[in-house]
Amino acid sequence: MSGPDPDAVHDRLGVVYAEILSRAPEHDIDPTLDRVRDVLDLLGNPQRAYKAVHVTGTNGKTSTSRMVESLVRAHGLRTGRFTSPHLTSVTERIAIDGEPISAERFIETYDDVIPYISMIDERSVAGGGPRLSFFEVLTVMAYAAFADAPIDVAIVEVGMGGRWDSTNVIDAQVSVITPIALDHVRWLGSSIAEIAAEKAGIIKSGATAIVATQPPAARRVIEARIAELGVLEVSEPDGYCVMDRTVAVGGQVVTVRTPAAVYEDVMIPLHGRYQAHNAAAALAATEALMGSGRALDGAVVQEAFGTVTSPGRLELVSSSPVVIVDAAHNPAGAQALVESLDEAFALRRVVAVVAMMSDKEAEGFLAELEPHVSDVVVTSMPTDRAFEIEELAEIADDVFGDDRVYRASTLADAIDAAAALAESDMAEVSGVGGGVIVTGSVVLAAHARTLFGRDTA
Repeated sequence: MSGPDPDAVHDRLGVVYAEILSRAPEHDIDPTLDRVRDVLDLLGNPQRAYKAVHVTGTNGKTSTSRMVESLVRAHGLRTGRFTSPHLTSVTERIAIDGEPISAERFIETYDDVIPYISMIDERSVAGGGPRLSFFEVLTVMAYAAFADAPIDVAIVEVGMGGRWDSTNVIDAQVSVITPIALDHVRWLGSSIAEIAAEKAGIIKSGATAIVATQPPAARRVIEARIAELGVLEVSEPDGYCVMDRTVAVGGQVVTVRTPAAVYEDVMIPLHGRYQAHNAAAALAATEALMGSGRALDGAVVQEAFGTVTSPGRLELVSSSPVVIVDAAHNPAGAQALVESLDEAFALRRVVAVVAMMSDKEAEGFLAELEPHVSDVVVTSMPTDRAFEIEELAEIADDVFGDDRVYRASTLADAIDAAAALAESDMAEVSGVGGGVIVTGSVVLAAHARTLFGRDTA
């Protein structure tokens, strides 16, 4: 018996995705959770059918979510993971047991929930409000797909902020706040304290809060929320910490202390100091989720971290020429990127290919890159939210000087130009060459991965 026609499924997925995209974009936050709650009520509140770990922060959310997922699965539990944005296909956002749901299942889930979404759309519009947004629809789909699987634990990454993020209809047993920095200031606030207040909104009564090292202004806001609710707090560095880390072939070896144990010499096949801290937060979160107060089995931890991946995060997509892709898109992310780049890759000359969304702090981002790269090639992305090439290039001129800034109309041309620059004057250098880092946006990282045949995430 033959299965579904792949072409028909592909075409239908395109139609469904276009229908979801026709709604308000995911960065257009409307401060209410009512629409999502109302749809989920009609669906029987699927989000209450499983335990959950809810993850927010400015940087490190997706990597931490994937690590928690891997740890939970290694303990024999079924998982659902909801992360954003996607790199290649919208189906990546909803994963069951570590794998994106199939196109067929994505379509089936949409068909299952859209009648209920349409009912709430009509009610909202009749009252002068909007239809559910792009991200609200995906949130409903994820929670419904998880219940239908069924799963034991959902690992849910916020889309933006926390308090008014549509994912925040879930009452998670564990709330994780990764490092907070200035980002999405147009929507979340212009100060660290304002942004922290939005992100701290995911902490609920009865939860355990896992809190990474934060700027003092963010720490004060988060601790006020924790005190208000009387929840258990496990914070870095007092509650958990990275005790030791050593760069290794293909990643790093870390020793982590949590409330329950010291996990020694754990191999993490990811580059960067920040990934060690993400791993520590994931361990603390998984301990809290299991609720036993006991250490996790060391062999299980080794197994879980041994296979963890984080596509688009300091990812080597080509070795000749050397091309590295990183989805950093704010100054804090750029700072982590250059620290990790210097540590993990022995490159004498690095050229950056950059495109960014126009709401991002481009000057600060480029300033973090400037001491570590020789030149920058500015390019474009196929979205109306992106900086025009010339606009971003003018900012880059101010940071780098116009003799170090180049322009390319396509990403492929930009990478070719950057590779030529990176490999120039390298003939006399023995054993050390040049490389290209493609960075500035998740959208740009996705396109670069596709160019190099990395179509899975």
